Amino acid sequence: MKEIKAIIQPHMLNHVMERLHSLPHFPGVTVSDCHGQGRGRGRSGAYVATEETAFFKKMTKLEVFCPDEACDDIVRAIREAAHTGNPGDGVVTVIDLARVVRIRTGQEQEEAV
Repeated sequence: MKEIKAIIQPHMLNHVMERLHSLPHFPGVTVSDCHGQGRGRGRSGAYVATEETAFFKKMTKLEVFCPDEACDDIVRAIREAAHTGNPGDGVVTVIDLARVVRIRTGQEQEEAV
């Protein structure tokens, strides 16, 4: 089992969701608004964290739990649909999950997603 987290530009969410729903075995997604700062040193070239200089870009976070065999297709779909070619397109991470349990039914692992 894998957990896929993707931080994308908010205006790309509809593109990504359309692409994910086109996959044959898409297990579902959790979507959250978030703020962050990517690579770089800020507008002046030297980042100094103060109340006045701290700026965070609005982003959207997607979280997907999936079987190992679906992971590559989901990552590819997110990457391709979220790509604009501009700085700040985002990042996708994949984490191994030791255990997944559905609260309502008690199902575990692949049956739970």
